[in-house]
Amino acid sequence: MTDFTVDDEGFRFDGKPVRLLSGALHYFRVHEEQWGHRLAMLAAMGLNCVETYVPWNLHEPRGGELRDVGALGRFLDAVERAGLWAIVRPGPYICAEWENGGLPVWVTGRFGRRVRTRDAEFRAVVERWFRELLPQVVERQVVRGGPVILVQAENEYGSFGSDAVYLEWLAGLLRECGVTVPVFTSDGPEDHMLTGGSVPGLLATANFGSGAREGFAVLRRHQPKGPLMCMEFWCGWFDHWGAEPVLRDAEEAAGALREILECGASVNIYMAHGGSNFAGWAGANRGGPLQDGEFQPTVTSYDYDAPVDEYGRATEKFHLFRKVLQDYAEGPLPALPPEPRGLAGPVRAELTGWAGLGDVTEALGDPETESGVPPTFEELGVDRGLVRYRVAVPGPRQAYPLGAAGLRDRAVVYVDGVRAGVLTEESGTLPEPVAGPAEVELWAESLGRVNYGPRLGEPKGVTGGVLHERQYLHGVRARGLRLDAFEVPGAVAAVPFGPVEAAAGAGDAGRTGLFRGAFSVGGAAGLGHAGLELPGWTRGFVWVNGFCLGRYWSAGPQRILYVPGPVLREGANEVWVLELEDAGEPWVELGPGAPVRTGTPGVVQP
Repeated sequence: MTDFTVDDEGFRFDGKPVRLLSGALHYFRVHEEQWGHRLAMLAAMGLNCVETYVPWNLHEPRGGELRDVGALGRFLDAVERAGLWAIVRPGPYICAEWENGGLPVWVTGRFGRRVRTRDAEFRAVVERWFRELLPQVVERQVVRGGPVILVQAENEYGSFGSDAVYLEWLAGLLRECGVTVPVFTSDGPEDHMLTGGSVPGLLATANFGSGAREGFAVLRRHQPKGPLMCMEFWCGWFDHWGAEPVLRDAEEAAGALREILECGASVNIYMAHGGSNFAGWAGANRGGPLQDGEFQPTVTSYDYDAPVDEYGRATEKFHLFRKVLQDYAEGPLPALPPEPRGLAGPVRAELTGWAGLGDVTEALGDPETESGVPPTFEELGVDRGLVRYRVAVPGPRQAYPLGAAGLRDRAVVYVDGVRAGVLTEESGTLPEPVAGPAEVELWAESLGRVNYGPRLGEPKGVTGGVLHERQYLHGVRARGLRLDAFEVPGAVAAVPFGPVEAAAGAGDAGRTGLFRGAFSVGGAAGLGHAGLELPGWTRGFVWVNGFCLGRYWSAGPQRILYVPGPVLREGANEVWVLELEDAGEPWVELGPGAPVRTGTPGVVQP
């Protein structure tokens, strides 16, 4: 029987010492038809293992509503076909720069600060989820002939809390559900993090981007024996909207990788291939030492400055890492698979149809509610998308400042049908005062939930109230427009599209809405991946053939959205653009995509 074990000396496969050379690749950030290619790229770089998280909120967006839990099993089968081992990190919290750290909004909205603790009700929903999920892992463990060799308990818990009762319970639950391979924890190489996040009897690993000797010295204070492993070697970093791109010098990163291996340690390169935050699943962070400062939403691309870029291509970092890893391989490394092909040239998609946001919400939105105060996104069951709040300013009364207290994260405001401004968390009052009587609409959007730190699970929408002078306005009507409403087959057919010229004649209302167009690809040039650009457009979401590419935003730094090749069809293709602030040119353009990275300008990873 094949077995994978941990002892005082290190990792062993069927009793033989092994070093894990792993790379992170998240199945949910890569189109399923591209898994095989990306896994082959990892093998060609010199890796023998792949690591993935599991986002609970993707698979159970509403309590009891399970979606494609089998995707994890299919990915693990692809890992086995690629000849790699697998490390699975099922959470329930994953961070990963993913919406809400992978926790469903129906969980954080219900339990609040009780999440990730020993709270009995929270543990009950975690157990129910794990009993649904873990059979995908258990039946693919190495002892059963599958690729799974390690499973993580929670994730970087020492960066959040110190509830040893919860951690030990979770580790026990993994065992109860049939996990027999070694279970581990991972935390930053700090005494308080390892103290708060470790579980007696489980392998502890460390996460860092440099300083391997120092990091492992701290780990050894807490775990004197057993294998050393950097479970997240941060070879790059992620980007935030409105900030400079964050990149890491390839030579310097290769040197840091070599230092880890010279310590005799195993490694998991985070990320080996980052992929994309499709469908608005990107998370967010808070600045400041206590992660309670400036709101920092994460961009759609999760390229991560990884050795295999968002388009599946080898970068300078890939070739340098491959050179380092070759020295630790048992034989010659596999050849690189063919590089993915992009569109041969630019293709313009003319946008010919338009429907205003109000009409789109009537066709695809949830039922409208009315209450004394504005309900949050969580109370309305909206994870990704926007909420229209409508409220009356009584009158007659003189003009006073009007704003939204506790707004998260952004809202376009109309007063009596005329656009009055854009509110944000930092600037929550309209520039001009409002007199009564008046009808006010606030189209509030979540830009991504915090995925790390004490602000995890914070609510979205108008979390305080709509204020006129110091007076709250009550009797608020609210209606959610969830992004996944667009995913229902045939749902968009119910939207009453008119000619795009109607948007120009609709005044302020025409600056937003759902725009529809078509384009043709293929022929002699064939198909391939693409990069989509939106000249002059401000902020919203794009779908190609019903597949949501994610959020675009003129704030940058990302200007091009990745279009996976399998999404495109030979011949006619359809595109939808949901603009939430200010539409641009009546067309979008698809091209071969961003060039392969050859240098490292920009902000260096912290």
